[in-house]
Order: sequence, then C-alpha cells, then structure tokens
Amino acid sequence: MRLRSTLLLTVFLSFFLFQIKAQSIAPRSYTAYRINDSLHIDGNAEELAWKLAPWSSNFTDIQGELTPLYHTQFKMLWDAKHLYVYVHMEEPHIWGTLKQRDTVVFYNNDFEMFIDPDGDTHNYMEIEINALNTVWDLFLTKPYREAGQVLNHWDITGLESAISYQGTLNNPSDTDDSWSLELAIPWKALKEGGGPPPENNFWRINFSRVQWQHELVDNRYLRLKDSLGNYVEESNWVWSPQGVINMHEPEHWGYVYFSSQDISKQSNQGFVVPIDEKIKWKMYQVYRAQKVYYRKNRHWARDLKSLQLDPLQVEGKLLQPTFEVHATGWNLSIGSPFTSDLLIIREDGYFKKITNH
Repeated sequence: MRLRSTLLLTVFLSFFLFQIKAQSIAPRSYTAYRINDSLHIDGNAEELAWKLAPWSSNFTDIQGELTPLYHTQFKMLWDAKHLYVYVHMEEPHIWGTLKQRDTVVFYNNDFEMFIDPDGDTHNYMEIEINALNTVWDLFLTKPYREAGQVLNHWDITGLESAISYQGTLNNPSDTDDSWSLELAIPWKALKEGGGPPPENNFWRINFSRVQWQHELVDNRYLRLKDSLGNYVEESNWVWSPQGVINMHEPEHWGYVYFSSQDISKQSNQGFVVPIDEKIKWKMYQVYRAQKVYYRKNRHWARDLKSLQLDPLQVEGKLLQPTFEVHATGWNLSIGSPFTSDLLIIREDGYFKKITNH
C-alpha cells in the first residue's frame, strides 16, 4: 500500500511539473494575408505573393527546450477557395520509402499540419506528407487522451500538394540542401471541423516535422535501429511548442489569424491573442488537475482547493470559477471579467464560449 501511495504521489508531482512548464509556454501566432489570384501548386512558391508573405518563426523542439538540428519555416496565404501553405525544410539527406496514401507516413521523415478551426480541441484535422508527396489525412473527433474516433478514411477532397528538392531524392551518394512542400487546402473540406469563417478570425493550427536518424542498407535509406533492433527515437520539431512530446494537445497549438488585407498591401498587421484565450489556458490547467485527482480519488473535485490549485488569475483579475459535478462528469464555467462572455469546459476537454454581447 505504501508503494502504491508513493507511486501516486510521484505521478501527481510529475503532473504539476508538466503544468508549470507547459502552461508557461505561450502559443505562437502568425498572420496569413489574403490574395486575389490563385497559386500554381508546384512546390516552388515563385509567385510574387509568396515572396511578399512573411516567414514564420523557426521551428523549435516540441517541448520548447532544444534547438533543432535543421532549420524549418513556413508561409501561409489564403483566398476565397483555398488555404495555402509553403514550408521549407533544411535537410542534407532527402529520403522516403512510403508511397501508399493513408499509410503511417511519420515512419518516414515528414511534415505535419494540425487544424482545429473553432478551438474546442475536438473535431480536428491532421495532414502528414513525406518527401515522396505521400499524403495521410485523418479526422479526429477527440484527442487520443479522450479515446475519440480516428477517421482514417476521411480525405481532404481537392487537396493539392507538390514537392521540390534542393538536392536529390533517395540518393545517399551526395549531400542535399533542403526540400520544400506547397499545399492548397480547400476551405470546403475544412468546414467539417466547424469554426468561424476565416476572414478576420483566427484558427488554432500547428505544424510538426518528424525527423528520424537513418542508416544505409543495400544503399537504401532506412530508420536507424539500436543494438537491440529497436528504432532509435525520432526528433519532433514544431512551430508552436507543446511543452510535452504529444502533438495531440490542441490547446497548445498556435494561432493563425486570417487577415482581410491583401498581401500586396500588407502593413505587417500584428495579431494580439484575445484576452479570453488566457482564461482558457487556465481552464485547461483545471482539466488536467481533475484527471489526476480522479485517478487518485475515483471521484471529481468540486473546487480548486481540492485540486491543490491556487486561485485563477489573468492580467491581475481574479476569476470566479463555478464547478458542476454530475453523474457523467463535470463542467467548469467562468464568466470573463474582460468581455462578459461565458467560458465552459467539461470533463472530456471540450471547450465552448457563449457570447453575451
């Protein structure tokens, strides 16, 4: 019994160490400008609009602690029909082996995009593409932590993707420079995730780059194995750090603001994350604390004190959370002192805002 209690205490303390680290990392933001003419998707991004579009910040390690070995940045644009993405990845060894659509693409080096249009952390989309332009697109009803459905048969109808190489593909005899990916994603497909229309609104989006160490077998690139025959762990480089090695924590994804300004007239429009989003970050602290509390006590907490959490504050304002524990879980609601909107989170992490103006 003493061993079990010690183990539970270790898990509990580990959880709070994660909380301190993850919640101290503010999600990044990017402004995507509008264009009037469609783009030719060839992986080269030679149009003037792409040249004018701002680069994102450089990718970081998924936990936000390490500097990646190779440089990665993206650009985004949009028009009435498509969301456009261009990413440039420094890479001295461009390789890929997987060619079948909807295979597990991250078993190769790949680039990944995660899209949650309404920011409720449910009903979001994932796209993975390797250097062979093999696509894996899927729809998740909930994050894996909530055992939701993974709809692997779901496809982004009308998706256009193209790769360009600054080097040679699957040729271990030379040293490459980089590879680039260009995407045109139809808004029609993305509407399945709900959310507001893009113009002058923000969506929660993140990008990831999976990078494996490799070995050569019969002059072919393969994932590196250790002396026991196990694959050496991959690196995960992301745009907006998650604070934990798990891309499926949508509350940590970045903010992409879709400006109505035409890219040719952009004025370096900055995007300020709405203040209520900071309240939302606090509510997910409670969500995680509730999970740990339930594992230990087999029932839900009814107040912050039971969760060993300090009073919730944002920008010097003390928040007034209301707990409702019911037969199937719990709800937490907070009236924003900044906007008068009502913010609600429930036991499975689903988030909702009720606008009162």
